[in-house]
Amino acid sequence: MSETDRFPEGTGTGRPAGGRRESAPPRRKLVEGPGTLLVWVYGVMVVGAVSRSAYQIATEFDRAPLAYSLSAVAAVVYAFITYTLVRGGERARVAALACCAVELVGVVLVGIWTLVEPSAFPDSTVWSEFGRGYLFIPVVLPVTGILWLRRPRA
Repeated sequence: MSETDRFPEGTGTGRPAGGRRESAPPRRKLVEGPGTLLVWVYGVMVVGAVSRSAYQIATEFDRAPLAYSLSAVAAVVYAFITYTLVRGGERARVAALACCAVELVGVVLVGIWTLVEPSAFPDSTVWSEFGRGYLFIPVVLPVTGILWLRRPRA
């Protein structure tokens, strides 16, 4: 019994009658045009936040555990957004959009918290004072990401 007899077209093998495999629809690229710059900036932020938090957690965590932990959270957020932008596709776009929104909320809350209660932060975080130590990139980046990810789809 041949494979065609056992699996008629559209059942079982995922191949049409000629024996060729059907390909999945191509993923929508998120890294094109301004998206390329967005990925590069997020990549730089990953390196900066990971380096900073890893060093501070390893050497002086007891000095400012909240600040260093928040920097580590920022690093994870940046890494996830970078990954989803590079991966592409609709699910990745939605995940990146949601994560950019969470990032923006985090930057605003931590920014306000560091201004209202500076004694809670003996050392700064990536998101302190809305990212002042990083030229305010942490507050501009999620807004840019949201605008890029919400653009009309082709």
